[in-house]
Amino acid sequence: MAEKNAPAIVLAGGLGTRLRGVINDLPKPMAMINGKPFLHYLFLYLTKQRIPKAILSVGYKAGVIEAYFGDKYLDVEIEYCREEEPLGTGGGIKLAFERVTGNAFVLNGDTFFDVDLLTLAQFHTDSGADISLGLKTMQQFDRYGTVELHGNRIVKFEEKKPVEQGVINGGVYYFNRSVFDAVEEKKFSFEKEVLEKFVGERQINGKVFDDYFIDIGIPEDYQKAQTDFVRLFE
Repeated sequence: MAEKNAPAIVLAGGLGTRLRGVINDLPKPMAMINGKPFLHYLFLYLTKQRIPKAILSVGYKAGVIEAYFGDKYLDVEIEYCREEEPLGTGGGIKLAFERVTGNAFVLNGDTFFDVDLLTLAQFHTDSGADISLGLKTMQQFDRYGTVELHGNRIVKFEEKKPVEQGVINGGVYYFNRSVFDAVEEKKFSFEKEVLEKFVGERQINGKVFDDYFIDIGIPEDYQKAQTDFVRLFE
């Protein structure tokens, strides 16, 4: 069975460089969508998914996030894990996992992928994975790298390039803190130094979900979220 009451680690330290002209000097997860920060909608999602606790990995302007959300928001208890210097996605996740004893979900603080987390956790257990990823099939894109699957197992991560149709990493993960036992670095990329590096050695599995996905990292999709979220969170 999937581990009960697993927390969610949320990477919320992004600067939002490509959104600078739109969100001014806020951390990217605090970009306003219809008067509420993007993280508000992630907490709505976590509440719906019955995730009891979130560990927010924060860095840039962490105080803004902490002041807004406090130690509990909606039905989710919150801990903050502050990066004193930018640690990269891998370093941020590894540091946050020091507050976790077993498995955890990991989410990006600037993307929303409306997957069923319990389904992902059960898939992880049933397929014997070391790391499980939520995947999304997309058409006509060049912003994301793609993954190559053999059954449930990811066998290759492809670099970003123009693609007519492909399966992308949706930025939702489930795994155990022991994944980092072999990683000595403090600052590193989770995508490069864990997923790509260990794809041939570890059981890194992916499940394709057909649920809504958006990445607010560019102004066009940030504007799209303003419309989409009215429907999704009405």
